[in-house]
Amino acid sequence: MALDRIRTPADLRDLSYAEIDGLADEIRDFIVGAVSETGGHLGSNLGVVELTLALHRVFQSPTDAILWDTGHQAYVHKIVTGRQAQFEQLRQGGGLSGYPSREESEHDYVENSHASTILSYAYGMAVARDAGTNPHRHIVAVIGDGSMTGGMAYEALNNIGHGNKRVIIILNDNGRSYAPTVSNLSASTQGHDEQSDHPSQPTFTDRVTGKLSHALTDIRLNPVYVRRQRRIENYLQSLPLVGNQAGAAMDAFKAGVREFLQPPSFFEALGVRYVGPVNGHNVEEMEHALLNAIELSEDGPILVHMMTQKGRGYSPAEDDSEKHLHDAPIFDPAVGPPKAVSTGYTQAFAESILKEAEADNRIVAITAAMPGPTGLIPFQERFPDRFFDVGIAEQHAVTGAAGMAMGGLRPIVAIYSTFLNRAWDQVVYDVAMHRLPVVFCLDRAGITGPDGASHHGVYDMALLSKVPGMRVLAPSSAQELAQMLHDAVRLSDEGPVVIRYARGAARQVTEHEVGSGLLARSVVAPDDADVCVIAVGKMLETAEQAAVQLAESGTPVTVWDARSCAPLDPAMIADAARHSRVLTIEDGIRAGGIGMSIADEITSIDPSTVVKVLGIPTKFIPHDPKSANLHTKFGLDVDGLVAALRQD
Repeated sequence: MALDRIRTPADLRDLSYAEIDGLADEIRDFIVGAVSETGGHLGSNLGVVELTLALHRVFQSPTDAILWDTGHQAYVHKIVTGRQAQFEQLRQGGGLSGYPSREESEHDYVENSHASTILSYAYGMAVARDAGTNPHRHIVAVIGDGSMTGGMAYEALNNIGHGNKRVIIILNDNGRSYAPTVSNLSASTQGHDEQSDHPSQPTFTDRVTGKLSHALTDIRLNPVYVRRQRRIENYLQSLPLVGNQAGAAMDAFKAGVREFLQPPSFFEALGVRYVGPVNGHNVEEMEHALLNAIELSEDGPILVHMMTQKGRGYSPAEDDSEKHLHDAPIFDPAVGPPKAVSTGYTQAFAESILKEAEADNRIVAITAAMPGPTGLIPFQERFPDRFFDVGIAEQHAVTGAAGMAMGGLRPIVAIYSTFLNRAWDQVVYDVAMHRLPVVFCLDRAGITGPDGASHHGVYDMALLSKVPGMRVLAPSSAQELAQMLHDAVRLSDEGPVVIRYARGAARQVTEHEVGSGLLARSVVAPDDADVCVIAVGKMLETAEQAAVQLAESGTPVTVWDARSCAPLDPAMIADAARHSRVLTIEDGIRAGGIGMSIADEITSIDPSTVVKVLGIPTKFIPHDPKSANLHTKFGLDVDGLVAALRQD
């Protein structure tokens, strides 16, 4: 097998195109097999097999820096840079990261799993190279069309073009981010109707313009043509009396052709030469485009538009209309993963928002390119006119919600906890400062497991609880989440509300185990307890189990479910202060977290009360497929809490 002989990118360069095609098939089989054993990102990697091979045949990594936006598409890159054997431990504790990792390989530069950032990295690295402090010869940034819906990408493009930086940009266009891409950028170049399961039939005009577009791409990639074009332009400009007019006429003609044949030509308005589209599954065609792009990049930045198919070569991925198996759990490769369905807290949210929207037609739902993972597909189907997917644009999502709220709507912004970090300014100054009725529902809050440091949602409570007027709620069960969402719609009349909840399973409880509003809930209240535990969100179950163990050994423990992290319930604080010792436990960063706020309020009542705060340390937390392993590591499991409670 050819794959067994690939240890470095150099091993790719002696293969014939027929051998490369065979290798691509082997790599797809390998990726399907590996992901079926560990879970991981599947569709995105199946789509970039040939693209990655072409990049590593043309460029010499690590001398040339190949940078990946949303690094979950870098599995093929890892395979050809010597990490094939490590895929048995993909995303496992201590094993291969699901993203580029500087600790793993000199071929990895950016440990990046948040979208739309890579062009900024490329700009900065180009500045350093031009200053003589960065030895890289070529800087190649691979960015998807989904990531091009993020404003940061355009900010970087503007600087790359304005600064005339020698960056080669690869636009990997598969018409999708997680879900179908929300953008006009790729709409005109995709060969299918996003509303249909079947490819659309091209018209005669489409076929003609398609042939002309590819012919024009071949011409514009030819350095001889480019040099002659510049000589003609210089000659026209030098003509006496009519030079300026002749030059302007030439520019207008070229612009007209571009606008007719190449709608994405707005790149060139930013100073970035655009060529394409190029078949992203034809290695020979891509190599031709890339080699010419290298020569053309001597005069400034260039973008090569590659068309790929997400999930290519594996029928279950190709047939998945929602996300082309963007990510997958452990599965049988012969039949593919089961259809993704919302579970746990996400499912509870999906059901609850439908109920609230039925009762209040002011409610609208907003997501940033993730309707499925946040549980909004049922809402989208039931209320299509009240559903807004803004693409990978969290800042815009939040300020857009502010505008909707100003106009009388009640927006519910469903987003991952880690991704809300990207819209901090907008949360504070566009929503909170205006006391607007926006509800933020933060999925994947706390330790999230296999995706590692960039995906753990550990900062939300520490940050959001400090925003004036913000109410922060943390449910401990599916029923609590439903109640909190219902209450949040009413509470938002006085300003924004956050509900943060964990990934995965949610406890199911009776109606008698559910609180209301901004009140905490007393869970265990022995008369003779000298120790109190205040639990935040999903940590309540841990606290209850620890209390049972201690009660059996003769140590009664009071347990509170905080529910409202900001503001804190005064009744809970007063009750906790009557104990000699209080422990708080939260699935969020300890420093500046809710436990420390609780400690401040308790000791202001009785300075003699000893308060111990348990939470996530201030460090980047590695990946582990089982969140429970990380909770154990940080003493946030039952044994850790029992040990802390038994300490004097």
